[in-house]
Amino acid sequence: MKRALVTGGSGAIGRAIGQRLARDGLHVIVHTYQHPELALEVANAIRSAGGSAETTAFDVADEEQTRQVLTELLEAGPIQVLVNNAGLHDDAPMAGMSFMQWRRVIDVCLNGFFNVTQPLLLPMISTRWGRIVNISSLAGITGNRGQTNYAAAKAGLHGATKALALELASRGITVNAIAPGIIAGPATDAVFDAATIKTLVPMRRAGTPAEVADLVGFLTSEQAAYLTGQIISLNGGII
Repeated sequence: MKRALVTGGSGAIGRAIGQRLARDGLHVIVHTYQHPELALEVANAIRSAGGSAETTAFDVADEEQTRQVLTELLEAGPIQVLVNNAGLHDDAPMAGMSFMQWRRVIDVCLNGFFNVTQPLLLPMISTRWGRIVNISSLAGITGNRGQTNYAAAKAGLHGATKALALELASRGITVNAIAPGIIAGPATDAVFDAATIKTLVPMRRAGTPAEVADLVGFLTSEQAAYLTGQIISLNGGII
């Protein structure tokens, strides 16, 4: 059974991704940092549905801690599917943004990608098969007012996705990114009401975590073996 790590696995999108990958027959490692009880709920839901799962907790922005935990996880074998979903935003107009706001978002959303991905690469390469999916944002393509830190991190993730895809293409490993637009969930519901969403989104609705997860499921499948280095924006026609 192939093993998958889903960072940020306790949130709405991470939960949907973990459940989808489990249905596809993978053993899912559900990652969290501050909400171990929610990660355990996800893992228990996967197991209750007949899947295989475990949990792990670490700060993706802490390189030393991340490497230590991943080294322990790798003792059970390579992780061949990685979904970099952990992220945060701390919004403010740049004129009023503190350096700490800038750095924390970059640390989690961009440096976190490196901290998690790099230690997994050589074991993955040794199997000659792997799938890496980076969950980005439409903000990384279009920008967004009040999110210069977040947009910069996600745009950087797009560049890293394309470069790493070139490095790993001959090794049977694909690397792609998904850049969602407005996806339903607690954070989105607090910002956008239904009328605003109908105005912003040509499809007149928010996307769902399950729709993001279904795209992840495809990108991690055998059917997507020739698809790599792509930034796929799931946004209901906004762009």
